[in-house]
Amino acid sequence: MVHDPDRSRFEIFAGNERAGFAEYRRSPGAVAFLHTEIDSRFEGHGLGGRLVRAALDKAGEQRLGVLPQCPFVRGWIARHPEYVALVPEEERARFEL
Repeated sequence: MVHDPDRSRFEIFAGNERAGFAEYRRSPGAVAFLHTEIDSRFEGHGLGGRLVRAALDKAGEQRLGVLPQCPFVRGWIARHPEYVALVPEEERARFEL
């Protein structure tokens, strides 16, 4: 996983090929995940989950609140309740978490 802050995204690679990315928007104290995409050639190999986990871990390290506007990120958090704490408590109902 590679963090590209200039493009506001995290990228994941399969070998030398970019397999997907997760775009975000930073604001003071928070990061909103907007869109996640895995190239169809790499779907079904768990790369999306690995990408989201790494991006959320980075947000947690930086003590940023997570706003999962992207349906993939929101669904991943719902399936991994240990990450719900990253979403500010007052925002959880909005994201159905």
